[in-house]
Parts: sequence; structure tokens; C-alpha cells
Amino acid sequence: MNKTVIAIILGGGAGSRLSPLTSTRSKPAVPIAGKYRLVDIPISNCLNSNIGRIYVLTQFNSASLNKHIKNTYHFSAFSSAFVDIIAAEQTPDNPAWFQGTADAVRQSLRHLSQQDFSHVFILSGDQLYQMDFQEMIDNHVNAKADISIATIPVNAKEATEFGIMKKGPSNVIDSFIEKPNHDVLDQWVSDTGERMQKQKRDYLASMGIYIFSKRVLYDLLQEEVKDATDFGKEIIPYSISKYNILSYQYDGYWTDIGNIHSFFEANLALTQDIPEFNLFDNSKAIYTRARMLPPAKISGTTLEKTLIAEGCIINASRVENSVIGIRTRIGYGTSVVSCYIMGTDFYETLEEMNASTSNGLPKLGIGERCYIKNAIIDKNCRIGNDVRINGGKHLENIDHALYAIKEGIVVIKKGAVIPDGFVI
Repeated sequence: MNKTVIAIILGGGAGSRLSPLTSTRSKPAVPIAGKYRLVDIPISNCLNSNIGRIYVLTQFNSASLNKHIKNTYHFSAFSSAFVDIIAAEQTPDNPAWFQGTADAVRQSLRHLSQQDFSHVFILSGDQLYQMDFQEMIDNHVNAKADISIATIPVNAKEATEFGIMKKGPSNVIDSFIEKPNHDVLDQWVSDTGERMQKQKRDYLASMGIYIFSKRVLYDLLQEEVKDATDFGKEIIPYSISKYNILSYQYDGYWTDIGNIHSFFEANLALTQDIPEFNLFDNSKAIYTRARMLPPAKISGTTLEKTLIAEGCIINASRVENSVIGIRTRIGYGTSVVSCYIMGTDFYETLEEMNASTSNGLPKLGIGERCYIKNAIIDKNCRIGNDVRINGGKHLENIDHALYAIKEGIVVIKKGAVIPDGFVI
């Protein structure tokens, strides 16, 4: 285990752009790929890079995230590794909650001081990627950098949505602009390498992943810019003229789970024959809670480009281009196309199923003869028989008590009860 580095994973704010998935949970706690949580991604990247001391900073809707981390990340009594939660707290000298990314880290420094370290890794809790952090650390140390920023080459269309860095010789960052307009982009071209340039990815976007030397981080947050609340908008622009800041260019797959559309696309992309985010790589394992569930049981179903998590009972007629989460039950004659079904937290017993039916309540899961397309089904939903959900661009955005529609994607809210014959 790397004994010089501590990682801090930012639990995120309210996550309103990912609503309604974040109405009862924080963004890093949102289930992804049928069995993981978003926070498992940065934690797994750390563990695969021999970074074993990890703090997760939480504030909004944190109960689900706290429970997941408590139940998942256990280490040997002979190991110094840990994944600890630092919740926003009011103290006599600071009665306010976290005001932003930099303020969250500033308020947490007193907890870090109990550890021995020389570098701090600061990561987002809501991104999908697989990176070897050790290589970035080695570059930072060898170059005697004060700050290193992970950057990814983007094209002109994407550049307007990111903070863009411009690097000079030896990968030193000499300027920064937040979400530049198209008319100034020609001034922000960097040498991204021949392969990236052929793809017209000429601009270096910040990934929101930083390495700070300990002294520099403490000086910045406690002395130099004591009122700054955000790394990307305040700390980094201030530091460029004063400190040695390096770009660490990452050319692999990376996506920021910023909204429902990007979340939906990232999950369905996992069903490709050779997905860019590889869940099947032994050297880049994604860790999560071991639930000891039975194998999935499938009968009479045609499956096409589909991921199915453990514990499912599927009798559907067809499932295509979809991710089916843990303990999902799908009834006879149902078709599921281009959907992410998160699954359930528990099974119903046969007695409970009969009681639900007697009371006119659909069974937990998806009923019979349904047609569901372009949808996200959140956890613990009850969808009756003969339900038709046909998502697509023909639908207008709406926020209903049972569901929401965003950019044509229908999101059935957590725990929703959809009666027989319901049509969207």
C-alpha cells in the first residue's frame, strides 16, 4: 500500500440534475451496472492503484451511501487500509455545512492530520473510468510538482462544457478557462498527441481529479485563499500563476455522470460486445458489497446484449440492450428494450406475493405482458400486468408522482406502484 498518499472522494452536492434518482440518495450512492454504486468506481481505482487510505466526504442524502460503505469496505486487522466517511458537521469554529468542493476538504483537514502522508488525491464520486493512479503519482513526484491535474482530450463541441487547461513545455499548465465560448477556442489548443489530434480532440479538459502536495494544499486552503469554496473555479485559477502545476493526460474512457441522459447512456454502453468501460478486466476489478445472492434464473427468454446481475428471476419473452439489476423479477410475455432496471433490495415470499395480489397490489418487480422501452426503473418498484412504457423523443419532459421523463427517458421513481394496464 502506498504510504505517502491519502485519497479524498467528494460525495457531491444535491445532484439535482440526476433527479429523481437522487431524491432519496446522494449521487455517489446511485446504483450503476446492476450491482454497483457510483462511489465504488473511484474507491476501486484507488485500491487497484495501492491507495488504501480513503476518506469519503458526504452531506446530502447520505444515509444510503454511509450504509453501503459500512457494509462493503472491510480490511484485515493487520492492514492500515480504510474507507472512512467524513460527514459534514457543525463545529464551534465553523457552524456552516460544506459550501463547495474546496470548503469540504478544508473542513476535513483536521481529520487528515491524524495520518502521516505527503500527497492528497482529490477525486469525484460520480465519474465512470478506470485509471492507474500510481502512474499519475509517479509523474507528480518525479517532476516535483505542487499540483497535478488529470486532463482528458476533448473536441471543440465538448470543450465548451468543461474547464479547459492549456499546457506548455513539460506538461506544465500555464492557463485555464471555465467553459470557453466557441469564438475563443482557437487560443486554447494544446498538443494532445498525434492519435488524439487525428480525432480532433485538441483541447485538454479538467477531469476534476487532483494531486496536491500536502504543504501546498494546507497553505492554499488555510492561508492563501481561505474563503474559496471550489477547486475548479477558484483554487486552480489562483494557483496557476504561483505553483508548478502539471497536466496528466488520460486517453482512456471517462464520463462524468452529470444528468439522466449521460447516466442512461453509460449504463447501456456496458452491454456492447467490447465496452469501453471493462467490467471483466482482472487487473481493474470493481469492488462492491458481497451480497451472497443465488444465481440468476431465466426461463423462455430471448436475450440480446444484456447484462443480468445475480439473484434475478426472469420469465420475459425478450430482453434486449438492457442492464438488469439484482433480484429483478420479470413476468411472462414481457419485452424489455434499452432499459436499466435497478432491481430490488429484498425478495417477496410466496405468501407476500399472494397477499399483494389479493389486495390489488402488483408483485415486486415487473408483471406479465408488459412492454418497456427507453426507461430507467429505480429500485423496489411494482409494475403491474399489461403495462406499456414507450420512452423516446416524442415524449415531453414531465415530473409525475410516479415517474419523470427527461430527454425521452422515462424514469420510474423508487418504490413506485404502477397499476395494471398503465400506459406512458
